[in-house]
Amino acid sequence: MTILDKIIAEKRREVTRREAATPVEALRAQPGFGRPVLSARAALTAVGSSGIIAEFKRRSPSKGVINGAAEVGATTAGYAAAGAAVLSVLTDEPFFGGTPADLLAARAACPATPILRKDFIISEYQLLEARAWGADLVLLIAACLTPQEVRQLSAAAQALGLEVLLEVHDAAELTGHLCDTVDLVGVNNRNLATFATDIDTSTRLAALIPGRFVKVAESGLEHARTIRQLRQAGYQGFLMGETFMKTTDPAAALGRLVGELSARPAPLAR
Repeated sequence: MTILDKIIAEKRREVTRREAATPVEALRAQPGFGRPVLSARAALTAVGSSGIIAEFKRRSPSKGVINGAAEVGATTAGYAAAGAAVLSVLTDEPFFGGTPADLLAARAACPATPILRKDFIISEYQLLEARAWGADLVLLIAACLTPQEVRQLSAAAQALGLEVLLEVHDAAELTGHLCDTVDLVGVNNRNLATFATDIDTSTRLAALIPGRFVKVAESGLEHARTIRQLRQAGYQGFLMGETFMKTTDPAAALGRLVGELSARPAPLAR
């Protein structure tokens, strides 16, 4: 059993527990459910946008604890002030140390910035949770969903006003799962079997993603030169978490990167 299999098995149990504890009617009654949704697509494609989707992530199965001291409200507010176009907040607790309270705190701290609920979405109930907790965007991972499930969940998300980021790892997932009810396509450069990252994955798949979808590169992004390279390939979004979270001041780390991206690249030596 792979780590993804273990995560999904636990997620099914978690969703069952949550549905029993909080009925759909209770989610729809929460204040966040009726708030106007912000567009991540618009934020990433706006003129002058950094394109950075800055992630709050305490730990991961492959790295263990990345940053156990950072406070979610202060960190996400710092991200927004430093130039993040979109925020990403983990809500998976067993494997990533995230909680619903993290998303709620980020929403309260950053009322004007689109937020991605970063989790393993397998049920329409989780979409209702995302809406109630203040998310604007949800992640659907092709590796753990069938093409039919992606179509159903993405349509349900859009019906709730949420945008959809479809994550793929290879050409087969892209061609098999892509559908018109997806807004953004994320290419994860991390191999789920080995956890190794290869930026060329994004480069190879870029030409296969139709232009009507916003392209997002995920995992293994650290340097301004890499983001410039991926922009040339057509990417407008860059999901980054560990690069910032492994520092003592994640927002300052993001600010430095945004500054480098804004600066004119030095000419090549002759």
